[in-house]
Amino acid sequence: MSFYLNKVADLPRQEVFPGIVGHLVHTDHVSIGDFRIAAGTELPQHHHPHEQTSTVLAGQFRFDIGGEVRICGPGDVAVIPGNVSHGGVALTECHIIDVFAPVREDYRL
Repeated sequence: MSFYLNKVADLPRQEVFPGIVGHLVHTDHVSIGDFRIAAGTELPQHHHPHEQTSTVLAGQFRFDIGGEVRICGPGDVAVIPGNVSHGGVALTECHIIDVFAPVREDYRL
């Protein structure tokens, strides 16, 4: 097993939701998604048992987490506890790193 990956060369591109495309790394305990989100993409309210952090690297994303709405930009991190309803919309094209714990088995290829 290698300790290093090149996202483009070693990992397939996945569309996890229409308009949300990226590469995912899975360890024994977490899944890490490096996603590009098309402007205007609406992620409907949903929930899952996984804890999630979403770090905005570029763009503006309006998060709604448990009814609290905030527009996040570069450097902002949204912290989403497991089983809390959340959704949002990409106000611009976005680049976001999502970390999920435990592993998102549904995102494994």
